[in-house]
Amino acid sequence: MDLGPHAAFIWASYAAETIVLATLIGWLLYDGSRQKQQLADLERRGVTRRGASSPAKDTP
Repeated sequence: MDLGPHAAFIWASYAAETIVLATLIGWLLYDGSRQKQQLADLERRGVTRRGASSPAKDTP
């Protein structure tokens, strides 16, 4: 495969893009697990989510 005189730039661009995507995916996985841990900690302490509570009472 002949990439011509710009082969170094092309390979460096692909490498940079791969590093950026791998970093982003890694950060998303890390942050997702951290968020799950924080939610579990809040639920252990008795804090509930608004959607998980009983229905709102609209009657006076």
